[in-house]
Amino acid sequence: MADPADAIIGLYRRHGLAWAADRAAGPFPETGWLARFAALLPPGGDVLDIGCGSGAPIAAAVAASGFAVTGIDTSAPLLGLARARLPEATWIEGDMRAMALGRHFDGLVAWDSFFHLAQDDQRAMVARFADHARPGTALIFTSGPAAGEAIGCLRGEPLFHASLDPEEYRALLADAGFEVVAHVAQDATCGGRTVWLARRR
Repeated sequence: MADPADAIIGLYRRHGLAWAADRAAGPFPETGWLARFAALLPPGGDVLDIGCGSGAPIAAAVAASGFAVTGIDTSAPLLGLARARLPEATWIEGDMRAMALGRHFDGLVAWDSFFHLAQDDQRAMVARFADHARPGTALIFTSGPAAGEAIGCLRGEPLFHASLDPEEYRALLADAGFEVVAHVAQDATCGGRTVWLARRR
């Protein structure tokens, strides 16, 4: 049987449109965290949405707040929705694990995406965050509440999630030059998500 972590890309290519329809039905509890993230950005700043999916609700909310959006995702069907929804944004088909865009952003978002990576890939990904950040760049992402792996379900297929220990995230972020601004595990106001908000020193 294939490793569920390696199956994520194909899963969202096959079922991305169904996932987007489910997501569009709401609710959207991210509003408060996105406002905290936006407060750390300069007016009109540029934001990279990593694992952007269909561009909603995250990229759409960021754009509505006056920021320039670039999104990267591996699912062509989802990127098609994103381009139709936000034609003024920049959309890139690519794997976040190999992300090397050659530029820096004022904000980085990895919402409900980063946690689909295997643990070692998450460790390596923090350095990629840093590669795309400048001093003052804000970073927001979701993780699991504790070290481990969990398997959910998307349209009848296993959906992989993984997390590191919170202290390891803190250490990795610090080593990459990020200071944690806020962290809430299983935030009841955000659908039980574990959220990290950090800023590049």
